[in-house]
Amino acid sequence: MTVWMCSGQGAQSVGMGADLLDVPEVYQVFERASEVLDIDLVRLVKEGTEEEINDPFNAQVLTMVLSVAIGKAILAQAKGPDAIIGFSLGQISALAIADILTLDDALKLLKVRASAMAEACEVRDGAMLALLGATHENAEAVCAACAGDDLLIAANYNCPGQVVISGDVAAIDRAEEHWKGLKKKCARLKTAGAFHSPLMQPAADALAAYFASDEAPEFKEGTMVLLCNTDAQPFKVSEAADRLAKQVISPVRFEQSVDALIAQGENEFVEIGHGGVLFNLVKRISKDVDRRRVGNREQLDDYLSTL
Repeated sequence: MTVWMCSGQGAQSVGMGADLLDVPEVYQVFERASEVLDIDLVRLVKEGTEEEINDPFNAQVLTMVLSVAIGKAILAQAKGPDAIIGFSLGQISALAIADILTLDDALKLLKVRASAMAEACEVRDGAMLALLGATHENAEAVCAACAGDDLLIAANYNCPGQVVISGDVAAIDRAEEHWKGLKKKCARLKTAGAFHSPLMQPAADALAAYFASDEAPEFKEGTMVLLCNTDAQPFKVSEAADRLAKQVISPVRFEQSVDALIAQGENEFVEIGHGGVLFNLVKRISKDVDRRRVGNREQLDDYLSTL
């Protein structure tokens, strides 16, 4: 029983996916994405500088497109997984892999989402902080103690011992000082704002307007079960627009999603995409499941040889 996991933003690096471009399905996805978004993604992968790759929009596009391309390459030769999940941005990749959205529609959605989130960051400054060694209760207590008159919430429940909080910069500053005062480690995330918090409400509103417009994408019943990691429940097409708009203001419950999948009998978790972040988080969640990662040519060939 296998689950595919689509990578989230943040682990991008120069040359990601370059050794996969000679795989026909991978190249086709990159070429189509380049046409839809009017960006030369093949050049970015082969020649892009660190500054170009880390551009917020480019990073999101490359992360999503690589996951979809790898997924399509595997599906061209083998049966798909029993279920699929995506971490934040990765949920859009999962929608395309599961054929809930066409590639074109998924790319257009990504463009709207990325632009809306960037605009929300300009409305109100925010930040994110990973609390290392934190339980869910610890993180929520820190938010309650340090919020003051600002906004501060637990935003990413990644794995046991790692919870990310999100909110106003002043509140994040207080939380960082508080956590370090407890002799605990923490790390600021390199994000443009307070993602997965109510500070992203302008982005949620923009997405809701997009889904209500004539340009809204058409959602179809997928070829595999997609678990929505804002509530660890199966993604329902009838609720797609509402869920995707609310996703940007809702916590990512990755740990709870993996636990739910394990409880229903899933025992192999495969990260599809670059970086290996989710591969490592699953190890912290359960040592009783098999883990694999497919982010480069060697890993793809190795994975296909087992199917």
